[in-house]
Amino acid sequence: MASNPYLNITDSELLAKYKANGDNALLGILLERYTLLLYGVCMKYLKKEADAKDAVQQVFEKCIVELQKYEVSYFKSWLYMIAKNYCLMQLRSKGLNVPIEESTMVAPAVLFHENEAVEKDQSLTSMEAALLLLNKEQHDCITLFYLHKKTYLEVAAATGYALLQVKSNIQNGKRNLRLIMERMQQNGR
Repeated sequence: MASNPYLNITDSELLAKYKANGDNALLGILLERYTLLLYGVCMKYLKKEADAKDAVQQVFEKCIVELQKYEVSYFKSWLYMIAKNYCLMQLRSKGLNVPIEESTMVAPAVLFHENEAVEKDQSLTSMEAALLLLNKEQHDCITLFYLHKKTYLEVAAATGYALLQVKSNIQNGKRNLRLIMERMQQNGR
């Protein structure tokens, strides 16, 4: 099995290579890194698994077009905003009310201050890293429950854990996730 030569390349380097030669496979590698993040964002706003999966695909397609137009410094934050804006537009098109703070649309070209982009990027990276530090049971239960929007019973069926174990893993996992992120924040400053 051949190893991926792009595994240890940063987002910025991968994006630069994509911009240089237009190889969509490079963009695919970059987007693959954030599929779970995009899915989580889309689930947050759209609430339905099928809608969220469709939205992720639409965001991928939108990225191909938008990256030709804009210079992107912080890919992960930019991608997050693309996904958020896409979801908000979907909600609006269905006539749903979007809270004022959520309805302030930003142009895809990362118009918000770079410090905010860096902070958001660091926060998302910290959460991803903290999630990986949970034990397997807590990681699996939290991922299925929060990111995949499964019920307690569905998590129990998917993992083979008893219902009480699922509830305990989710409760303890949330607490441990918060504690890990707090420690990471303290150590980072």
